[in-house]
Amino acid sequence: MIFAIDMGNTNIVVGCFNDEAILFTERISTDAKKTELEYAVLFKTVLEIHGITPAMISGSIISSVVPQLVHIMVDAIQKITPITPVIVGPGVKNGLNIRMDNPKQLGADLVVDAVAGLQEYGAPLIIIDMGTATTISVIDAQKNYVGGMILPGVRVSVDSLVSRTSQLPRISLEAPRKSIGTNTIHCMQSGIVYGQASCLDGMVDRIEEELGYKATVVATGGLAQIITPHCKKEIILDDDLLLKGLKIIYDKNKNTDLPEGGVLC
Repeated sequence: MIFAIDMGNTNIVVGCFNDEAILFTERISTDAKKTELEYAVLFKTVLEIHGITPAMISGSIISSVVPQLVHIMVDAIQKITPITPVIVGPGVKNGLNIRMDNPKQLGADLVVDAVAGLQEYGAPLIIIDMGTATTISVIDAQKNYVGGMILPGVRVSVDSLVSRTSQLPRISLEAPRKSIGTNTIHCMQSGIVYGQASCLDGMVDRIEEELGYKATVVATGGLAQIITPHCKKEIILDDDLLLKGLKIIYDKNKNTDLPEGGVLC
């Protein structure tokens, strides 16, 4: 059984998979102040909730966009298991052909999304990942990762709006009944939910125009299920895309010797 961790700026997605399937996924908050012991306790608790003991774990893999916490995650895992995790990064086998100015700058989460997306849905492909930032990855018909976009995330936009305007309240992220709001809260909800949905529709149009052909569109991330149902484009929602990608990458590297620190080179 493999313990997988994807560390984002706001949330850490944790899950387990075996040869057949993903067994569970959960989200915990990213907290730079927590020690490796505190994370170890959290991980052990999550596993126990799902009826899994640390002794059942035979491997682990980590992807992260928070570099300063990677070694804390490694130490936390090694407090509850004897496992040295695979860390997604430069040199790790992933099978992805990255055609960007500097491939090493591509975030680990985007690599993992793209690996899973290609295997699950083929190419050409547009992947939307809605977390702290909304990222869009573009894979052309030749299966090349050619680039993408980075947008302010939904909650970042809401927090910025509320913090910089004295009379706008904090709101729940849900769609109002109509696009034209008739009170402050509905106006804000419309602007955020329908505005973000329209933005994604427009970005997909621009990408397909630049590519010169249509592409499959897949969305993932904690906020995708709130926004994408209101898009006019056909968008496949896949909450498990990151875990699927981590499973694929782990399988590609499981027989590779790891140097100290867990990074495959």
